[in-house]
Amino acid sequence: MTKDARWMIALAALSIAIATALGAFGAHGLQKVLSPDRLAVFETGVKYQFYHSLGLLGIGLAVVTRERRGARLAARLVVAGMVLFAGSIYALTFGAPSALGIVTPFGGFALMSGWALFALTIWSAR
Repeated sequence: MTKDARWMIALAALSIAIATALGAFGAHGLQKVLSPDRLAVFETGVKYQFYHSLGLLGIGLAVVTRERRGARLAARLVVAGMVLFAGSIYALTFGAPSALGIVTPFGGFALMSGWALFALTIWSAR
């Protein structure tokens, strides 16, 4: 297994573990602390982290079968997108300045770009 595949799969697994812990924390520890609206926002961050972590796992598994430069860049964009998108949502949930909300769309753009690049990379593979 290549170094790139290892970091993608390991980071995906770690992110899934963190999303699981955050989901449980939200369900059991935040219900009495956060308003229902804020809890729903927090849960959105957890869901997106889960979805994209599973996707990152898929990219890593695809790289195991055949190394592709585009897949490496796609994985980096997905990781950056998860950090910016879910991270800003988590921060806003806990009272970060609303100006931080400007970061969220950049995370979404990085996620969409990463997945589009991965699709293009896989489509163009021979």
